[in-house]
Amino acid sequence: MDRSTFIAIVAGLLITPARVVATMGKEGPISALALLSVPLELGGDWDGSPQKAVYTVLSRIREACLSGIRLLSDQQPEKLQVDNHGSGPPHIWLHTDHPNTAWIIVDIGTRDWCKLAYQFGHELGHVLCNSWRWGDDPKPPSQWLEESVVEAFSIRGLAVLAESWEENPPFPHDSAFAGAIRQYHANLLAGYRKAAEIDFPDWLRTGRPLSESDASAPKGPAVALILAELEKDNSCVEDMGALNRWPERSGVPIAEYLQRWQESCKEINAPGLLPTRLRALFDLA
Repeated sequence: MDRSTFIAIVAGLLITPARVVATMGKEGPISALALLSVPLELGGDWDGSPQKAVYTVLSRIREACLSGIRLLSDQQPEKLQVDNHGSGPPHIWLHTDHPNTAWIIVDIGTRDWCKLAYQFGHELGHVLCNSWRWGDDPKPPSQWLEESVVEAFSIRGLAVLAESWEENPPFPHDSAFAGAIRQYHANLLAGYRKAAEIDFPDWLRTGRPLSESDASAPKGPAVALILAELEKDNSCVEDMGALNRWPERSGVPIAEYLQRWQESCKEINAPGLLPTRLRALFDLA
């Protein structure tokens, strides 16, 4: 089962009001800091990991991923709920109750901070891409691109986290753990760089990303390309907030998906650099 397709109806939790800094966009007020500052609550069984420490790591990776980024989406949640489950893949738990809560499920062992940061960063990317509410089901033929974008977003966050951890460790005398984060990041990146050793436009033209049986597959070849763009310019990260703001979401061909993304960027005053750059990289201009 894909990490982002598990859909269930879940029990309700009390919603805590979000701290929102409002600015004006083309369509009216938008939240400038919502996803970075909304309350974050924990649930599930954390398998011996102290919840205070879990909260500390989640807060640090959220800051690493989003600090310095304008959060321009008009569909941001009012709360993040993060649960640890002992089995099954990480995913966004789509639910009908408490519609303003984005619910993230991870699967980690005791004090496995690298894995926690990586899994949470990926799912936080889906929230940033407006894929967290009931009805936000992943759809072929273009869900693979969202998966690639959020994977790159998570890997970018790990690199920032390593620097932050070394300079200002969240736990006493723990700056050396930055080395473990860097190694985790390097292992991920090596695999995606290997996957990118293809003629990507040719790969795209063959229709290989357009599997009807798996909405997210394959995602590998595009991740390193997208990561380079996210690392080059924070504006490309800001563009993620404009993704999937149309009814069909990823259920349109890739060229149309990118076109809709560019139009959505204009609607919320996002830079529009990432979809424009990807059109060129994919030879769809």
